[in-house]
Amino acid sequence: QEQFMESGGGLVQPGGSLKLSCAASGFTFYTRGMAWYRQAPGKERELVASISSASGILNYEDSVKGRFTISRDNAKNMVFLQMHNLKVEDTAIYYCNTQYDPVSWGQGTQVTVSS
Repeated sequence: QEQFMESGGGLVQPGGSLKLSCAASGFTFYTRGMAWYRQAPGKERELVASISSASGILNYEDSVKGRFTISRDNAKNMVFLQMHNLKVEDTAIYYCNTQYDPVSWGQGTQVTVSS
């Protein structure tokens, strides 16, 4: 069964930075595209950034382009999201999962951007 454990969230002021980490298990990690998703209060979960299996193709939601960077370590089955210049509207619970057909979800990690 696919499992994901996200970490690295916290409270940060606008303009600050955070790096999220995700440990994945239960599937052949290096063969799958991976993604970070987020869900803000009262909103649907949205895909924020994705990375192909060999890290060759990266995609970002428009509002985070130039501020967020997704990366992965296939040797450690981990995915990362480096976030800079955080904005209040980035406040959400962040999840990692497979890029396509995500099934089971982890607990996520809370990111709160507030002054």
